[in-house]
Amino acid sequence: MLKEFKEFIMTGNVIDFAIAVILAGAVGLVVNGFVNDIIMPIVGHFAGGIDFGSMAYELSPAETMEDGTVKPANAIRYGAWINTIISLIIVGWVLFMMAKAKVRFMGAAPDPDPTPDQTLLGEIRDLLKK
Repeated sequence: MLKEFKEFIMTGNVIDFAIAVILAGAVGLVVNGFVNDIIMPIVGHFAGGIDFGSMAYELSPAETMEDGTVKPANAIRYGAWINTIISLIIVGWVLFMMAKAKVRFMGAAPDPDPTPDQTLLGEIRDLLKK
């Protein structure tokens, strides 16, 4: 069982997947930093200086309890949700542009050859059409 696990882990697909996950995390940090630190201040500026992250609808105000603890306000933070939607659109755009650049520089991936089963099914389909 240990030998099978070692063979499974050492296959190219698992290692490639692990590398892709690590790189995706790093790219995610870069893109999120770009969105939060560069794009969102620009969007806020053109929206009249609004900080979307602080926008909320307060359902109940913050209270100071008798024992001195503070009960925080209960609020619907729709501004954070707006930030998330804008971030999603920008991240999607960046990923789209990266995919277009990959196709431009590396070319489209060739179609894989059909498996024997697919070839047989295609022949059967062609015979049925006749």
